[in-house]
Amino acid sequence: MTKKSRTLSLKQRGLMNFEAIMWLFTRLSALGMYALILFALTGALVMGARNNMNFADVMRWAFMPNVSHVQSTDLASTDTWATPLWKLTASALLLLATAHGVHGLVVVADDYITGERGRRYVRLLSILLMTAMSLIGLWLIWTS
Repeated sequence: MTKKSRTLSLKQRGLMNFEAIMWLFTRLSALGMYALILFALTGALVMGARNNMNFADVMRWAFMPNVSHVQSTDLASTDTWATPLWKLTASALLLLATAHGVHGLVVVADDYITGERGRRYVRLLSILLMTAMSLIGLWLIWTS
């Protein structure tokens, strides 16, 4: 008895469906976060070398490159680091991390919530919370 192949052709798979796009988004957003963290870490190492920052301050800057994160240190001035470049970097990191994390929570919730109504409510609540967290975070980044 021969087994029939259970593979689908590319046309039958529907490669550009929503699930495939979200799978790709998850992978690309993780790579984007790594790139932004490496960029911020490089900036933090430069800042640390110029200002004798301790390791904790360098790491705080690397994971959230915002001037308010290093104000409690003994830096003479943080004005050179309060540029739009670092605010854009922090904003991109915040938005990517929030979207990546909320998508992960929705995927996990979909595994445990069996009803379609429950899934819809969880997704709506997740989108609302993601929007609120992102707006609050952006406001803090750009006004501090």
